[in-house]
Amino acid sequence: MLNQLQAMRVFLKVAENNSFSRAAASLDLSNAAVTRYVALLEAHLNTRLINRTTRSLSLTEDGRAYVQGCRQMLELMDSIESSVGGGSSEPSGTLKLVASASFSLVGLPPLVMNYCQRYPKVKVDLTLLHRNVDLVEDGFDVGILTSRQVSSGSLVRRPLASLRPVVVASPGYLDTYGAPATPAQLPLRGFLAPSRAIHGREWCFVNAAGEEETISIDPRCTVNDMIMLRQLALVHMGLAILPEAYVKDDIENRLLVPVLREYEIREGAKELALVYPGRRHVSAKVRTFVDLALEHFEVTLASANHPAIADRSLQSAHAHGEV
Repeated sequence: MLNQLQAMRVFLKVAENNSFSRAAASLDLSNAAVTRYVALLEAHLNTRLINRTTRSLSLTEDGRAYVQGCRQMLELMDSIESSVGGGSSEPSGTLKLVASASFSLVGLPPLVMNYCQRYPKVKVDLTLLHRNVDLVEDGFDVGILTSRQVSSGSLVRRPLASLRPVVVASPGYLDTYGAPATPAQLPLRGFLAPSRAIHGREWCFVNAAGEEETISIDPRCTVNDMIMLRQLALVHMGLAILPEAYVKDDIENRLLVPVLREYEIREGAKELALVYPGRRHVSAKVRTFVDLALEHFEVTLASANHPAIADRSLQSAHAHGEV
């Protein structure tokens, strides 16, 4: 007799791992058991879900559709089970988390550590990306992403912070080359820039009087990672524009010095948000992570006196917005 729920869990694990053997290892089952579950499920549905050869496997069109249905059904089951007995059941399973690749500098490690300590039955599968993400298509449960990275349509969006950019350089670099007095002087000095996939060559600065000054900069070096951009500034290679939250500790410890503070960089702020599929039923592992992340950001950013804590939706653990 087919245990359909178990078969769905096995099939979903095979699809997520793109491998029968890896799915078997993660589920603590034999390869033969995993193969049999998938075969029984295909026979029950009277359709092929997976095309497989000796070297590779891929989902059929029906398989891709069934993956989404399985994920929704199993998350609904998790939600129902967690609500039994007044929600006393602990969240469990694997939380597939995706985050902006540079977010680790804003506080991701302590958040993940706190979550794992509080909910030991949940395993966290963390992916860091620069590219756009379709949470549903890519199979992630929740994301901590900038607005430009989110390509999915119907997602719940929980604003976290607006990361304001600042121009910085090391004291050693400024001692050698001097600090720019105006944005127009930036091209005359070594400039370290994010790649064009992140930001174009033009930067718009606005002074206290509201006057705009747009400059085009031919950078000394471009890089597609904010962490590396920070590292290059720290080794005295040049001036860089980085989110202030990324370099807060460096500025406090005089490892980096902000310049052009009287100017605001237009369209340079990055909006960071929690996003997750907007279903009626949210699994216990997602719900608990969202609640803890909102609490973590509110405390972390407030204690740092960050000027751009998320909007008032942070005050309510149940206020939802759409991407």
